[in-house]
Amino acid sequence: MFFDSIQEIEGIAGRIGCGVFVLPDDAVAKFELKNALILQPESKSIITVEQVREIIERLSVRQVRDQYVIIRPADLMGEEAENAFLKNLEEPQDRVHFVLLTAQPSKMLPTVLSRSAIYFLRGDAGALVDGDVVADAKIKDLAKRLIVARGTDLPALAEEITKKKDGVRAYAMRILAVAIEMLYKSYFKTGKIAFVQKIPKFLSAYEAIEKNGHVKLHLVADLC
Repeated sequence: MFFDSIQEIEGIAGRIGCGVFVLPDDAVAKFELKNALILQPESKSIITVEQVREIIERLSVRQVRDQYVIIRPADLMGEEAENAFLKNLEEPQDRVHFVLLTAQPSKMLPTVLSRSAIYFLRGDAGALVDGDVVADAKIKDLAKRLIVARGTDLPALAEEITKKKDGVRAYAMRILAVAIEMLYKSYFKTGKIAFVQKIPKFLSAYEAIEKNGHVKLHLVADLC
């Protein structure tokens, strides 16, 4: 989904529980909402699990009016912090709206992205290029093949991925995560919406496999 102006964020966020808004770095740093709680790195270079738990505790009482929580940059939440935040997304609170700001959504957990509405600022794609994807060459090759595969190609590709003797689930999740990162960065580089439109299927497959779903089945069924 897309929006045309940073001024639209408050209105969009007021209609949803959690939104990831992809903005240029300078806009991520400057954006504010009146009376919003702000969660951002403090003494460390990441947003810590302690910071997330403190915010969640402050929100534990019933809200009588809309409360906005700005997390910026959301990609600097540590893994523990993201997992703590994820638990809150699974049990959303009335009148609480999370506004996650980032220039690099590919660095966020796919499980957080899959539970959030994702919005791209139209027209700023070129400013968001984040360099090359860092991954093993074989994993990058499989990720690329998954992205361009036709439905008829997926069974053979899923078979190739699941032939790995050990750690098949983690291996498939890593390939999907790299594919998601490639899709984001391809959109940022080209501005072509087709890349963004593929992302939900990859997020769905990642989440299903993470939850012990059948690896081969989800690589085929979810990506068709």
